[in-house]
Amino acid sequence: MVETGDGTVGKALEVLDSVAAVGGPVRFTDLLANSPFPKATLYRFLQTLTHQGMLSYDPDRQTYALGMRLVRLAHTAWSRSSLAPIARPHLDRLSAELGETLHLAQLDQGQVLYVDKRNAAQPVEMFSSAGKVGPAYCTGVGKAMMAHLPPDAVEQVMVRQSFHRFTPHTYTTPAELAAELTAITKRGYAFDREEHEPGIICIAVPILSDRGRAIGAISVTSTTTRTDLGALKLLAPRLRAVAQDIAGDARDWRFPEQ
Repeated sequence: MVETGDGTVGKALEVLDSVAAVGGPVRFTDLLANSPFPKATLYRFLQTLTHQGMLSYDPDRQTYALGMRLVRLAHTAWSRSSLAPIARPHLDRLSAELGETLHLAQLDQGQVLYVDKRNAAQPVEMFSSAGKVGPAYCTGVGKAMMAHLPPDAVEQVMVRQSFHRFTPHTYTTPAELAAELTAITKRGYAFDREEHEPGIICIAVPILSDRGRAIGAISVTSTTTRTDLGALKLLAPRLRAVAQDIAGDARDWRFPEQ
């Protein structure tokens, strides 16, 4: 367990994260098997989180799941701190125009948080979905945002990357990624060259604040069987225009910046 210095609250949130990571109802014994906390400590945190409505407990199945209070908080955060509500009409129009998969993402703790998605006219199975967290170093939206952060923020985000090799095209060192980010800054858009998933490619552009700092990114994603990077590159001007429209509508909002 990494010591965060956040005391009891930090530990309780670790337990909450562990329940969320399962993806469904989970028994105490299963949580304990992967928990850094002693049995009594884990049970105490689960009881507190349940009493506070952050978790729910099913006495018949003896399982824990995310609670409705957490759902309400998540909905409030989505509506007030997410670009999704503002970007929705722009994504709807772009989706109808292109017929390809669209992603809207923001950076969260150095990782990509997908806040909205539009499926292609002919949907393709892939990792991303709204609410899911993905790596920044090997996704188009992640690299587009990282390339438009201040140097100190880039350093903070860089150390949070795992550099796990998902495919033969994945960048696996900070030096490789730094060179790629420099190139992205110059041309204004990023590619995913099958770096996260085999056969999946995309072009992404940042959504920039008035200060030129990335508050999000949008991408057009397709497959190597349907198109290529050259064809996606032709969409860069259209994507930039949409990103500027979203940024304009978001000008009066206060979004988290990294």
